[in-house]
Amino acid sequence: MSIKHVNIGITGMTCAACSTRIEKSLNKMEGVEANVNLTMEKASVDYDEEKVSHHDLSDKIEKLGYGVQTEKAEFDIYGMTCAACSTRIEKTLNKMDGVNASINLTTEKGIVEYEPGLVTVDQITERVAKLGYEAKQSQSREEQRNHKEEEIHDKKVKLLISAILTLPLLYAMIGHIPWDLGLPMPEVLMNPWVQFLFATPVQFYVGWQFYTGAYKNLRNKSANMDVLVALGTSAAYFYSLVEGIRATVNPGYDPHLYYETSAVLITLILVGKLFEAMAKGRTTAAISKLLSLQAKEATVIRDGQEMKIPLEQVVVGDKISVKPGEKIPVDGEVVSGKSAVDESMITGESIPIEKSSGDLLIGSTINKNGTLQMEATKVGKNTALATIIKVVEDAQGSKAPIQRMADVISGIFVPIVVGIAVLTFLIWFFIVDPQNWPAALEASIAVLVIACPCALGLATPTSIMVGTGKGAETGVLFKGGEHLEAAHKINAIVLDKTGTITKGTPEVTDIHYFVSDSLPYLIAAERSSEHPLAEAIVDYGKKRNVEKLDADDFKAIPGHGIESQINNKKVHVGTRKLMIENNIDFADHEEQLTQYELEGKTAMMFAIDSKLAGIVAVADTVKENARQAIDQLKAQDIEVYMITGDNERTAKAIAGQVGIDHVFAEVLPEDKANHVKTIQNQGMKVAMVGDGINDAPALATADIGIAIGTGTDVAIETAGITLVGGELTNIPKAIGLSRKTMTNIRQNLFWALAYNTAGIPIAALGLLQPWIAGAAMAFSSVSVVSNALRLKRVKID
Repeated sequence: MSIKHVNIGITGMTCAACSTRIEKSLNKMEGVEANVNLTMEKASVDYDEEKVSHHDLSDKIEKLGYGVQTEKAEFDIYGMTCAACSTRIEKTLNKMDGVNASINLTTEKGIVEYEPGLVTVDQITERVAKLGYEAKQSQSREEQRNHKEEEIHDKKVKLLISAILTLPLLYAMIGHIPWDLGLPMPEVLMNPWVQFLFATPVQFYVGWQFYTGAYKNLRNKSANMDVLVALGTSAAYFYSLVEGIRATVNPGYDPHLYYETSAVLITLILVGKLFEAMAKGRTTAAISKLLSLQAKEATVIRDGQEMKIPLEQVVVGDKISVKPGEKIPVDGEVVSGKSAVDESMITGESIPIEKSSGDLLIGSTINKNGTLQMEATKVGKNTALATIIKVVEDAQGSKAPIQRMADVISGIFVPIVVGIAVLTFLIWFFIVDPQNWPAALEASIAVLVIACPCALGLATPTSIMVGTGKGAETGVLFKGGEHLEAAHKINAIVLDKTGTITKGTPEVTDIHYFVSDSLPYLIAAERSSEHPLAEAIVDYGKKRNVEKLDADDFKAIPGHGIESQINNKKVHVGTRKLMIENNIDFADHEEQLTQYELEGKTAMMFAIDSKLAGIVAVADTVKENARQAIDQLKAQDIEVYMITGDNERTAKAIAGQVGIDHVFAEVLPEDKANHVKTIQNQGMKVAMVGDGINDAPALATADIGIAIGTGTDVAIETAGITLVGGELTNIPKAIGLSRKTMTNIRQNLFWALAYNTAGIPIAALGLLQPWIAGAAMAFSSVSVVSNALRLKRVKID
């Protein structure tokens, strides 16, 4: 019996009944003794490791409807060379209790979710170190950029040294070509010991990284690209060294030297790695572009004095002055001043938005023509732009489910290749060309080199990085690779009406007067009302500078309308019922009222001194690009549904305007998720698009949730995709981008697998020189990254 004690943090408990329920459920598990403390929000558990695992405990708590408290850490991982490295680190960390790790080879980062009561950050870094790699908690972007620049510089220096020393060996190889090229061949270059002097620094200085990588992996009973390269080049180098010794001992012996094979292989692999590192840098261009949008400093007002300070020193509550042409440094609220602000980089809206006292400001947007004084409400990592950057970074560091296949293949690929290489050598040496060491060695080295799984490991993450970056540039934020992958399967989409298809704020669409100069009376009466429709009418008056009148004896009549006294005249505004109750005749205008209602508008009548003065129609107007977005979705063979709590007449009127054929009307907020399930039960993959708190359950139920970025935080948190500016045309763009990214990934995986599948037998048959295999291996990795970079240029419909 092996008893282990752990403390598990639990979230979601609200009362003693919760803690009692968890405690009883845990204690019913075989070999478990648990004590759950509601106040500390922790479970103290002793369990028999032979009968139950820590994962079983966490799983039981989550099945009861509670959460296990975790923290998330991001690490920079140094020393990975291929997919086998990232797969091994990920597998090892995930074997630790309370750890869920995702390691990304392309970004060279690890995102680790862990239970703080079970494991620490130091223990995680120690475990990575034991595998032969280095893990550091993510540094500042400046430090990361400096590290990348140093890494590329180091690769360039080593490549230069390697190339200079390899060129004489490559030239000497020409001397072994059976036909005369007419090139002078210095005898000294054919000397085994001269070639030894050129090849040794390449093998053990430039190529030492492969030996250290191979040692660390073999020590941990694993194998990666370094093992293949170290084996292949060492075989060529040491065989050549033995041949040189034999020639020295027996002066008449003609040695078979392969120094150029090992040196050329190392040089070509370095070329591939350098191009790969430079191409990887371009995949993070989206993050760099977002970062460049941030302001660098702010003009704060402290103790009555204006002073410029670095952006990092701004705190919540600071008063900030923003002059025309300056970037708004942080998120905040206008205290005084008026101006137009260009918010296109966040919202996609090209027309500057008028801002005055009380209006919200978004950090990094541009103040156009007036000086504003603002109060900082969100700074640092809490600003809108910082949140967007974080979402993009997390998405680029995440894995799509399709990558699991590549990880599994890469994890077992290297040992199989080593076995094939050994078998190739034995078959050549004993059967194909008996006792011919050089031929057997060449074939086995070619197998080792051509089979490197680098391209396979890069196939998915590079496409995910570029795809999520491209999305961010167009206003589509994918929270992770799994969401980017899921979106391409969508064949049905459910759109919430209010705030998604419509603007979410009522506007006056039509107004008819039967009494001249009656508009000021309507505006004055509605000014005292708090109803959203009243706000729309008052805003209509403000925009037209309507004369202001004072209202007396205001009275709201629920469900009917309002009554007010203005300039000794009685004013009524409201429904048919209100008019009938006050004996106001409107029979001649019934047809007009009905027409407005058929168009999905709310029609109200207003009367002055019991005489009908006019009709005003208010509607939550459809977004300008809604019809275009629906047409694009239909062109993508996606069924479009609209869901709303409005009555069926209004719902169908709105649906008709935008071209939606399927409508769910008069739906209660709690029933939206059930309608999503109904569509799913028909075998459809469903996306739900919404913006409100009441949309959150449906967003979570759908195969993928899409939140309007102008909506509530709850909706945005629940969804897998966020449309930054609320532009509906970004929905088909998101799906189109997902489809193109998945096509790109499949292309990468196909060519990576096809390359290895075709290359290994060709090399085993002796039809591929080792140096050509090295060049092909380097080319395959670069071609995969280059293919992924094509996504940056594709047009997204």
